[in-house]
Amino acid sequence: MQHSEIERVVAMALAEDAPWGDITSQVLVPAEAKASAQLAAREAGVMSGGAVFEAAMRLTDASIAVMLLVEDGAAFTTGDVLATVEGPARSILQAERVALNFVQRMTGIATLTSKFVAEVAGTKARIVDTRKTTPGLRAFERYAVRCGGGRNHRYSLSDAVMAKDNHLAVLAGGLTEALLAARKALPHTVHMEVEVDRLEQIEAVLAGGADTVMLDNFSLEDMRTGVAQIAGRALVEASGGVKLERVRAIAETGVDLISVGALTHSVRALDLGLDFA
Repeated sequence: MQHSEIERVVAMALAEDAPWGDITSQVLVPAEAKASAQLAAREAGVMSGGAVFEAAMRLTDASIAVMLLVEDGAAFTTGDVLATVEGPARSILQAERVALNFVQRMTGIATLTSKFVAEVAGTKARIVDTRKTTPGLRAFERYAVRCGGGRNHRYSLSDAVMAKDNHLAVLAGGLTEALLAARKALPHTVHMEVEVDRLEQIEAVLAGGADTVMLDNFSLEDMRTGVAQIAGRALVEASGGVKLERVRAIAETGVDLISVGALTHSVRALDLGLDFA
């Protein structure tokens, strides 16, 4: 992640949480009080968001010292200390919630992603995310996917052509012709992916020059048939309601990519806590 993006997003979160300061700490905690705390794991997981956690502390008060003890992408177990914090007590208390919100969510995403990646080990399938991210937090959440061993899909609508069912529903004329016309209008560097929801659409999509064919909500049997039909003429992506308990079977159909919206849109934040000494 870019340093400037971390600072921009974290600064907005801090301003949202304490627009006029932390009045609780101001009236209860002496200004000269110092504190030390540990970012502790209440459950096992995969680390992500260390730099974001540190930025939340530093942007609140530059005198807070943060030591990150577990690198992003590294696994940890229950009870591990992931980072330590020292500095003015008021400032640490003010930054605590924002810092935890970010690192808990990012670590949750990295941990869930790592489980999906482990399930498809030994196959050629890659686990990829989707655009089903929290508005404003896409850079953070997609970084967390990478920490968990996953890959990123297109970052935004501006990055690649991805023709889905709603696009195809409003096309005028034939599918192949529309795709060929789109290809002519595109720079040679732009990737084109097309979603299909039945086997009968595949040949028309390939004839239109698709680089990736997305098999949306296909049965395992139809996925295997689709992979055989495409036969390397394009990348094959499986999508739609992918669950952890089913992802291995999907990978074994021979698809190249498996997109999982759940990595970011319905993930549970990992249980981490900031324990004061």
